[in-house]
Amino acid sequence: MGTASRVRILILLLIFAFGVYFVSGRFSSSAKVEIVAGSTLIIELGGSYVEAPGASPLARLAGDSSRPFIGLLSMFGLAERDDRLSTVVLRIQPLDLGWGKADEIREAIGRLRDKGILTVAHLEIQTFSANKELFIASAADEIYVAPGSAVPLVGMAAEYLFLGAFWEKLGVEFEVARAGRYKSAVETFTETTMSAASREMANSLLDDTFDRFVAALATGRGKTTDEVIQAIDAGPVRNQTLETMGLIDGELHFDQLLDRLGEDVVTHVDYARIDPGDLGFEAQAEFALIYGSGTVVQGSSGGSPFNSTPVFASETTSQAILDAAEDPSISAIVLRIDSPGGSALASELVWRAIGRARAMGTPVIASFSDVAASGGYYVAAAADVIVSDPGTLTGSIGVFALRPTIGGLLDKLEIGIDSLTRGRHADFLLSSKPLSEAAHARLQTSVLDTYQLFLTRVADGRGLTTEAVDAIGQGRVWTGRQALEQGLVDELGGLHTAIRRAKLEVGLEATTDVYMIPFPKERSLTDQLVEAFQLTLVEAAAPGLQSLDWTAKLPGPLKRIAAWTRDLPSGTPLLIPPVMIEIR
Repeated sequence: MGTASRVRILILLLIFAFGVYFVSGRFSSSAKVEIVAGSTLIIELGGSYVEAPGASPLARLAGDSSRPFIGLLSMFGLAERDDRLSTVVLRIQPLDLGWGKADEIREAIGRLRDKGILTVAHLEIQTFSANKELFIASAADEIYVAPGSAVPLVGMAAEYLFLGAFWEKLGVEFEVARAGRYKSAVETFTETTMSAASREMANSLLDDTFDRFVAALATGRGKTTDEVIQAIDAGPVRNQTLETMGLIDGELHFDQLLDRLGEDVVTHVDYARIDPGDLGFEAQAEFALIYGSGTVVQGSSGGSPFNSTPVFASETTSQAILDAAEDPSISAIVLRIDSPGGSALASELVWRAIGRARAMGTPVIASFSDVAASGGYYVAAAADVIVSDPGTLTGSIGVFALRPTIGGLLDKLEIGIDSLTRGRHADFLLSSKPLSEAAHARLQTSVLDTYQLFLTRVADGRGLTTEAVDAIGQGRVWTGRQALEQGLVDELGGLHTAIRRAKLEVGLEATTDVYMIPFPKERSLTDQLVEAFQLTLVEAAAPGLQSLDWTAKLPGPLKRIAAWTRDLPSGTPLLIPPVMIEIR
């Protein structure tokens, strides 16, 4: 056995020792958090959040620092019912999240204000784009910026990348079949600029996002929308200018802000240890919380116990839905979706599982996060109720198939290839030559059949005709607010609203406390350790193989393209929106 193998096994044994530590309760035992009346709570906001349960103990020990978004929302929920708090300070650092999650944070701040809690935002930002951070901060009663920060208010922009000329230089061509004139994901790979339909959709999304941004600043800062637009057009980049315009309340270091608020301060870390029972939380029912995050793929997630990266795998998600429906203690299912879509078949399989759960008498509420498009929306169409954040990228009811032809690339590399076929249309299976007219027609037929099934699923779920769905479909992406107007969602709001709707579906009062139980349930520590041991042996046999990720060093926009498409089969019907939607 080599040195590398021995080191890995030694590490595994150490992890086992730490696991015993967890089981013994050593890490979970801590002193009760004491909070006096009139206290100030600090909530830290920064970085990225995942739509997934918390990382397992093994994943945390292995360095997984991912943070579940529900953990942040739960902290807001506890603060909302804590009468001992007089002030909540939101310490905002650069955020990496979409407009859907930004909506939910802003909504949670609003609920604190409605309870009479003073909310103060403190921005520690130095970047060219602080729109989402300012959007969230504007929900607070007061906004302060750290000296030295840069919070430019210069407007909003969206960038779209097109790789057509790049692939052409490499000698790669693409066979394209699609249903929906707005289904512009293929344009990223085949074109050098936007089509007219893509530009129409992109402008609509940017307009709606900008309008909501302006309205949020106007409402939060007591301005008219015209005053906010004038401020944006003036392009202020200095904090003093923003203060003069009334868009912030001034500059303060964080410690100076806390000095103003008094000595009774509760940190984010300490408050996370609060027992909900101490705040009168008494659950009357249990709901299942199931996540559909990431690209929709066929099969099981098969994730490593060292890594909690979410995968929207059809078998894993479907089984979780059915297990929850069969559990007599579960009254309803909340399906939290943060997905750009993916495999058409995988989406259909999850759609079927939701229908079976509903047939068992368990209502299913779909809750949209940043993205619920294409396959992500297909799945949700089976739910009893769909709740979307106003800024969620929603819909994209359309289908495409993208088949690369690499004959030109092989020629450039002076690589020879011969092809043998049996059957008149077997060229359908070749990757080195363009499809014949007959083979391309078959590819298009497959795509159109999938699109028709997509239309039918949405029409049945939303109580519309397929013609009506086709009119608002065609691959077009909407914001959640636009999707509500089109009848694609039932209500605007976040996870808080979705849980409220689930309560009403089962006959509970909206204020009733419920437990949210993650499904699939976390495997035992013993099972995780066994799997970790097996993976360590595999890694020892092929060092570096398990951790290989060729997308890791790509620039941000290209990384997102790769991450959304690397697990998808080529040449089969796919349900994916325009992959480069990013509004900053």
